[in-house]
Amino acid sequence: MAETPKKKKKGHVVMVPFMAQGHIIPFLALAREIQQSTSFTITIANTPFNIQYLRSALSSSTSPNHQIRLAELPFNSTLHDLPPNIDNTEKLPLTQLMKLCHASLTLEPPLRSLISQITEEEGHPPLCTISDVFLGWVNNVAKSLCIRNLSFTTCGAYGTLAYVSIWFNLPHRKTDSDEFCVPGFPQNYKFHRTQLHKFLLAADGTDDWSRFIVPQIALSMKSDGWICNTVQEIEPLGLQLLRNYLQLPVWPVGPLLPPASLMDSKHRAGKESGIALDACMQWLDSKDESSVLYISFGSQNTITASQMMALAEGLEESGRSFIWIIRPPFGFDINGEFIAEWLPKGFEERMRDTKRGLLVHKWGPQLEILSHSSTGAFLSHCGWNSVLESLSYGVPMIGWPLAAEQTFNLKMLVEKMGVAVELTQTVKTVISGKQVMEQEGKGKAMKEKATEIAAHMREAITEEGKEKGSSVRAMDDLVRTILSP
Repeated sequence: MAETPKKKKKGHVVMVPFMAQGHIIPFLALAREIQQSTSFTITIANTPFNIQYLRSALSSSTSPNHQIRLAELPFNSTLHDLPPNIDNTEKLPLTQLMKLCHASLTLEPPLRSLISQITEEEGHPPLCTISDVFLGWVNNVAKSLCIRNLSFTTCGAYGTLAYVSIWFNLPHRKTDSDEFCVPGFPQNYKFHRTQLHKFLLAADGTDDWSRFIVPQIALSMKSDGWICNTVQEIEPLGLQLLRNYLQLPVWPVGPLLPPASLMDSKHRAGKESGIALDACMQWLDSKDESSVLYISFGSQNTITASQMMALAEGLEESGRSFIWIIRPPFGFDINGEFIAEWLPKGFEERMRDTKRGLLVHKWGPQLEILSHSSTGAFLSHCGWNSVLESLSYGVPMIGWPLAAEQTFNLKMLVEKMGVAVELTQTVKTVISGKQVMEQEGKGKAMKEKATEIAAHMREAITEEGKEKGSSVRAMDDLVRTILSP
């Protein structure tokens, strides 16, 4: 009789995320999901700071995590011309991010030692490794030890394919036109130069970013399959195109959202919350349904000082209620103290006195805000974790992408899903959010589509008797693959 995923079988899986919060959180969520249907021991291996964060997250959890282990991989940042005790993107200036990327290659020897130790202790090697797509070198380690390796993209399928293909093929350098086709996408899918981050625009295949990203993803494409943090029903085209491009199995097991224990801001992002949860909820309770614009650019991104000033002016002119998770602008320490001069004179005081705007410094309870009935739209950088969180609560979006694959996520949200608008022209012309938050017309249609997507996401992770959602079935197939000889 064939082994079914629900039949418990012991084994060991070693997971290696990239050293960034937006990657570590989905990896932890994936570990928890795998454990729900197996008795696998899962070891998450990473640098000391990230292990410290994971240890805090696990200790605060109300669910059992006795089979999730943490392993520190030695890392000395100063040897790589990085600030002391910096082994995460969280407190790293963007200008030094590439140094951390290249430094991640030095984790290979300690990972080999860890796997050898596990093999010696248990009398057999781990069942497999699961590595971040940006840590393709893990595939070499696994294959040299005769272990299966699976690559995990913490992004969606559409955004992943666009990002990978453009880095590999640099199609924008092969035409004088601002519009271009991207290998892997149909010919009628046009991408635009404005959708490319400055690092990608400048790439020629020999630059530092190309020399890291392209080889690592190429190695990940030699793995035994990819795991994708998405849902089959919301990204059917993206998943089909990604599978065709990779010529590998792709398991959509999302949405991999933080568990309840991580909803608290201090555990979710490793940051000090700028507001008490009760105070935030009371403020939202005082607002009409779908009347509040929520604004946040994630843990890694921020806007310029002039954009921040324009955003504040636009918000004040709009007359809309809003919650803004506000942090220092680009070029300053994103985790540093906020200076009043970055906003219009008296802006924060006027918003507080009128109770129309709530400015939250440092970090705020994003999941609770998005799930509140008063929240009508989300002005976001369109990082994939934020996209999934917004859609899971049926909240349409205003997209302001800042880095990585965020512009491609937004392109899909606008063109394929119809749940977002792009921030264009000047900040002040669009920031009122009238298109998104109006109760009729386009705003109503976007809300209906977002609500429909939220229902698909819930169904995907539902299991009632013999009826299983698409993500549950994908997880079952993933486990069968891990267990297969």
